[in-house]
Amino acid sequence: MAVNGTANILSSAYLAVEYVDAVLPENPFQPSLKHAWGYMLDNYTKFQIATWGSLIVHELIYFLFCLPGFLFQFLPFMQKYKIQQDKPETWEKQWRCFKMLLFNHFCIQLPLICGTYYFTEYFNIPYDWDSMPRWPYLLAQCFGCAVVEDAWHYFLHRILHHRRIYKYIHKVHHEFTAPFGMQAEYAHPVETIILGAGFFIGIMIFCNHVFLLWAWVAFRLMETIDVHSGYDIPLNPLHLIPFYAGARFHDFHHMNFVGNYASTFTWWDKLLKTDSQYNSYMEKQTDKKTQ
Repeated sequence: MAVNGTANILSSAYLAVEYVDAVLPENPFQPSLKHAWGYMLDNYTKFQIATWGSLIVHELIYFLFCLPGFLFQFLPFMQKYKIQQDKPETWEKQWRCFKMLLFNHFCIQLPLICGTYYFTEYFNIPYDWDSMPRWPYLLAQCFGCAVVEDAWHYFLHRILHHRRIYKYIHKVHHEFTAPFGMQAEYAHPVETIILGAGFFIGIMIFCNHVFLLWAWVAFRLMETIDVHSGYDIPLNPLHLIPFYAGARFHDFHHMNFVGNYASTFTWWDKLLKTDSQYNSYMEKQTDKKTQ
């Protein structure tokens, strides 16, 4: 019964994506994107696209998404959205974070990125334009990757908080009790590998084009930078995602160290009751505002 129910849900989701794809108008930017994609394929090898293309996508998207949060600290009218207003960012913290990021990106993540080409070759992942899925499929695939990564992150993250392990690895990430966007990938190299492995599991399940790699990178970076931003912005399109945790949920994890272990969604913490301290805290905050 459970298997049949799951199959029916997946089938319904697939039909919904098919319907959306059928009724949506053609993307007006598609001709330009097609030309740019063709130029890339004609002038670069698959290895260059998979390796250096992926590195460029990661670096550009990471620091582009970090930029708004970095600028917020200089804008007085944005301070009302800062979650921990008594703990402002400092230049010393941000510089230390930036140096660690460069080490992680180029000494830990780049060697992993170098394996992208061999991954696409082994699984026969296409690069051509005609095989590229349309954006409703990309969104559905990214959501599937997020569900898989979130489960991996919850349980491995919770293990890293075990008192016998915490001080050796995960304590580095918790160096800042009031997080800011650039700190999203500030972590011990071992943690970068352990928690980063969850990123690739979804790709192994859903990937049917190299562009999904880049779409999933963009989605995951946007999400993790948002929850580490330290700002709870009301008009945030990510809040449209069902069960999305958001900045306030994860900010409490950095402030409290216990609970709220998931990366993207709230259901694992809710199911296993590791959000109880957060719920109590939010109730007290609501009572204070009421009074």
